[in-house]
Amino acid sequence: MTQRYHIWTEGCQMNVADSAKLAAGLDRFGWLPTESTDDADLVVLNTCVVRDSAEHRAVSKLGRLKVLKRQGAGFRIVVMGCMVGPKDDDLRKRFPYVDHFARPQAFEGIFETLGLTQDDGGEFWPATFPAPSGPTAYVPVIHGCDKFCTYCIVPYRRGREASRPLIEIKEEVAHAVHGDVREVTLLGQTVEAYGHDLPGKPDLADLMTALHELPNLERIRFLTSYPKDMTPRIIEAVRDLPKVCEFFNIPVQAGSDPVLDRMRRGYTIAEYREKVDLIRDLMPQASITTDVIVGFCGETDAEFAETLQLLSDIRFDKVHVAAYSPRPGTIAFRQLEDDVPLEVKKARLHAIEELEARVSEAINLRLEGTEQEVLVEGRRDGRWFGRTRSNKLVHFVGDTAIGDVTTVHIDHATAWSLQGTTAADALPLLI
Repeated sequence: MTQRYHIWTEGCQMNVADSAKLAAGLDRFGWLPTESTDDADLVVLNTCVVRDSAEHRAVSKLGRLKVLKRQGAGFRIVVMGCMVGPKDDDLRKRFPYVDHFARPQAFEGIFETLGLTQDDGGEFWPATFPAPSGPTAYVPVIHGCDKFCTYCIVPYRRGREASRPLIEIKEEVAHAVHGDVREVTLLGQTVEAYGHDLPGKPDLADLMTALHELPNLERIRFLTSYPKDMTPRIIEAVRDLPKVCEFFNIPVQAGSDPVLDRMRRGYTIAEYREKVDLIRDLMPQASITTDVIVGFCGETDAEFAETLQLLSDIRFDKVHVAAYSPRPGTIAFRQLEDDVPLEVKKARLHAIEELEARVSEAINLRLEGTEQEVLVEGRRDGRWFGRTRSNKLVHFVGDTAIGDVTTVHIDHATAWSLQGTTAADALPLLI
């Protein structure tokens, strides 16, 4: 009898990649995916605890699964991801109905819980590569993080930085491109740290150069950047390699040096601005996005005003903003006071959202009337959708297909997306 699995994924792109790898392993053993927990023999929750809200969603999901299991549902439950630390005793007490807890990338224990061995499916984990179902794929290149920012739980859940061998990454990307994948995003909590722990110390520029030669690979992206690890050599590789998209996500987290110091980010605002200036000097067309935390421990009105000024000065294409929430186990949780009132955090968050909306709309409006290359990712509500090289979301109509790189005439722009028509179909309208 065929066994079925359901994987629920919360959080970052690294979690998305981990879920894809687990699915590939289960597929290899003959299991089939299902969209419904009611039809599943295995339910996996791939969790995130970077934000308090993400952890609450996982706990809520577990509550619903507990009810189903009490009603006699015959599935097994696995919790994996950043909710699971080195010790899971507390989790086992809170959720005794969960069959297995797995730390990030600890897939072997999941297979063992299911009674799956090498003899059942031939080649065993971790040699299995995921089988992406669309034209884009996430490929982890370095796991873990050595930075230990005071607010962040990731190093305690994903461990220290560990780079994958370049040849192994190239084999995985070649496998993906042999299918339908046309764009890969190279992932790391601090992706520019790639290679520092490998023989010969190859860097991200070397990796992108090696992947660039793969036939049928149209685009290369990378996430997430850490300002101190970004070197001129890596930035120049983005400029010089045609397949690498001129898109950077560089979290700044705060615009005030004292706040950055309390966060233990390891750079100053002046150093951050230097990296942004270098990118824009080399690639004026580059798109730059950032992440910001408001209401971190001790943040004053004056320090928050510095953050607003930085965002106003740099004019990011997009700002991902969140209010600080203490994470048990972090340095800030142990040593700093969460002393910014919730209503102040909300007000600061809304102020950044309002500024971001104005800036993003102004940037996107400049694209009206232009033609942009869009990798077609899918179709929804009668329109195609995909992204430009600079990572702008585009909804459009016209003659194309999933996986095509299509030239789209941009008819309309908002702060959040672009709308248009394939250039070939728009031409008669423009005459």
